Amino acid sequence: MDERMMSAEEQGMEDSLDQQIRPHKLQQYIGQEKVKKNLQVFMEAAKMREECLDHVLLYGPPGLGKTTLSGIIATEMGVQMRTTSGPAIERPGDLAAILTALEPGDVLFIDEIHRLNRMVEEVLYPAMEDFCLDIVIGKGPTARSVRLDLPPFTLVGATTRAGMLSAPLRDRFGVLARLEYYTESELSIIVRRTAEIFDTDIDKEAAIEIARRSRGTPRIANRLLRRVRDFAQVKGDGTITLDLAQDSLEQLQVDRLGLDHIDHKLLYGMIEKFRGGPVGLETISATIGEEPDTIEDVYEPYLLQIGFIQRTPRGRIVSPACYEHFHLEVPKQ
Repeated sequence: MDERMMSAEEQGMEDSLDQQIRPHKLQQYIGQEKVKKNLQVFMEAAKMREECLDHVLLYGPPGLGKTTLSGIIATEMGVQMRTTSGPAIERPGDLAAILTALEPGDVLFIDEIHRLNRMVEEVLYPAMEDFCLDIVIGKGPTARSVRLDLPPFTLVGATTRAGMLSAPLRDRFGVLARLEYYTESELSIIVRRTAEIFDTDIDKEAAIEIARRSRGTPRIANRLLRRVRDFAQVKGDGTITLDLAQDSLEQLQVDRLGLDHIDHKLLYGMIEKFRGGPVGLETISATIGEEPDTIEDVYEPYLLQIGFIQRTPRGRIVSPACYEHFHLEVPKQ
């Protein structure tokens, strides 16, 4: 009982820390400079006209700050944000309940919007375009349609798979913003900012080392910082030095490029069992025991970004750069 209670308490502390490290103003948000500059203009223009910001679609790999950016939009516009996700809205009635509860100007954030049910999506079209809901009451010959007016609102959709959105839904977003991977210098700033919030001393070189192994992703950078902070408290004096950061990250099985044990398992599996490919996604999934969607959404984007794998019509192929990283000889074809 005590262990379960402690676990819940620790989870609450983690959630609280998440809220602390999220920036709440656009000027506090590090990176994504082009997206920030454009959003600043769009929001200022909307406020000058005393209108809602046009609907916004944020897309890109996971962990780059789509949820944080949606919260910043609500704060900058001076309105409330309501949060849900595509899989959570199972029926048109669920969406209707959410939309009718909005206040004028509110931001409705839908995460994983590409997973919306098609019937729900049909209801969303008039809500986005005309701020109204068409509800069908009754069945059969007695069925009739009733139109409900909605308060003006801004829909912010987030997705890791923009290509899976239907064209009619995608076309109804006035602002489309792709979030890119972060640079090492941007991530080191984020690491130092988070360490300051955690009241933890960190050397500049240690922050750069954590940033280098964070796969260009702030969420991973902050997660690694938390775990390195644990090592600093238990095995050091609480200060994160370069040596301690390197030792801690090795213990966490995160190599100098940010590849963890799952990446190694995936790449070694392709190299040792399939001579580097080509090999299909389903086969890789069965080999390493990970879901195909997880491989495609979480692991592959970064491996493609750094050029360690290639997608071909016949399947995935390990590149020579990957063999070089693992000090292996490229097999002769």
